[in-house]
Amino acid sequence: MPTNFRFESRLPTQDLDRARRWYREKLGLEPVEERPGGLRYEGASGVFCLYASAGASDGSFTQAGFYVDDLEATVAALRERGVVFEEYEGAVNGIMEVPGNYPSKGSAERAAWFRDSEGNLIGLGQVVP
Repeated sequence: MPTNFRFESRLPTQDLDRARRWYREKLGLEPVEERPGGLRYEGASGVFCLYASAGASDGSFTQAGFYVDDLEATVAALRERGVVFEEYEGAVNGIMEVPGNYPSKGSAERAAWFRDSEGNLIGLGQVVP
């Protein structure tokens, strides 16, 4: 595989219109491109797509992640929009300290997780220098 590949994440939806509304209302995101059965979103350094699917993820693992500069502020803002965060043992106010990280990214990470309208588990992360 060439080393200059571009990564994009794909998330299944059982109801693409419902998912579009959820991502707009809860996360404030609009697709940059559409095709029949799919929506494409772009961030500062990554892309994810929602696609219509007869199948569904079981939501038992993180399927996509977003890095943010201020995790507390982001979690608070999303809660105000109605996003419900998962509560895991050891988390404080829905935020978990995750020791260790890839050395190029920092010494650790702080993280929080929520589910979208389709049950996909989405992570938020903040790098600890």
